[in-house]
Amino acid sequence: MTTRAIEEYLSAMPSWLAVLVMLAAAVLAGLLMQRLLFALATRISRRTPMALDDLLVRHAARPTRLLLPLVFVSAVWGSAPIAPSVALFGRLALSIAFIAAGAWLLAALLAAMVVWSEMHFRVDVGDNLHARRIQTQVGVLRRTANVLIFVVAGALMLLKIPGVENVGASLLASAGLAGIIVGMAARPAVSNLLAGLQLALTQPIRLDDVVIVEGEWGRIEEIGTTFVVVRIWDLRRLVVPLSYFIEKPFQNWTRVTADLLGTVFVYVDYTTPVEDVRRELHHILETSGMWDGKVWNLQVSDSNDRTLELRALMSAPDASTAWDLRCHVRERLIAYLQGQHPQALPHRRTQVEAVLERRGITKPEKTPT
Repeated sequence: MTTRAIEEYLSAMPSWLAVLVMLAAAVLAGLLMQRLLFALATRISRRTPMALDDLLVRHAARPTRLLLPLVFVSAVWGSAPIAPSVALFGRLALSIAFIAAGAWLLAALLAAMVVWSEMHFRVDVGDNLHARRIQTQVGVLRRTANVLIFVVAGALMLLKIPGVENVGASLLASAGLAGIIVGMAARPAVSNLLAGLQLALTQPIRLDDVVIVEGEWGRIEEIGTTFVVVRIWDLRRLVVPLSYFIEKPFQNWTRVTADLLGTVFVYVDYTTPVEDVRRELHHILETSGMWDGKVWNLQVSDSNDRTLELRALMSAPDASTAWDLRCHVRERLIAYLQGQHPQALPHRRTQVEAVLERRGITKPEKTPT
């Protein structure tokens, strides 16, 4: 069937039916084109060694199912036999739909970049400091970019509607009491958004960092647009505003490296052979499987009228291992003292000779063995 024959066939139909047929044909043509293009793109991306092109094709598939039909519909809309008012309304709707589809496509491509960074920089490995830094930056910047994309897209949609741009200009010009109230109400959200950008750039915290916040020990589980979720050691979740990590002090145990020094304090009697305990500590660390082999020591760190304070120092590759290693060393040292040097355990001494002499009681002599 020739083009002239198609035009004659459409002209013989009612106008509304002809418009529906044209739009349906344009939508089907757009979907068919999208299917063909993405089948070709998928085949090409599978032949390349990079994973990024596969992710881009996969994430862009759904937005383009809306974008390409819109292109075909826009191409045939100008020749549709419709009233001028309907044509104007259709062009407005197409413009708004184009903006929405473009924003959706940009957000999908950003999501593909995030997935690629998670595949390329994995945090489920031993030395994951660089990976956590990259993922934190990518995640925060993606959320910020999504907010900017949809805000700009919404503003462009409103500018397409006649009369709305005048309302926006009048609202910007009248910075009165309503503007002050809105600004004060939006201050926490804006401050948290700016804090998120600052966190992404300076990175006082990263994903999976070990932190102490409000006296709670936990790991950074999620960095959102306005808040941070800290997973506490007992699986509770502490939700903290982003601005907290900019304005208040907190402890970050994995800021530079993940390895930590752990300490164990043991209180013993003055008769304890410290050198033997030191050798036993080294043996416990070597056989534990949790010591990284970098730092260890045992020192008499304090003393009082009853006991000596022994401080065992050891290093571990991360905070969780350091905790387990400290508990293991404490248990093994106590078991060693109980089995090999029971006299080294703390006990009280009482001087009774003077009391016995005052009462005329003779101190019994020791029976020779």
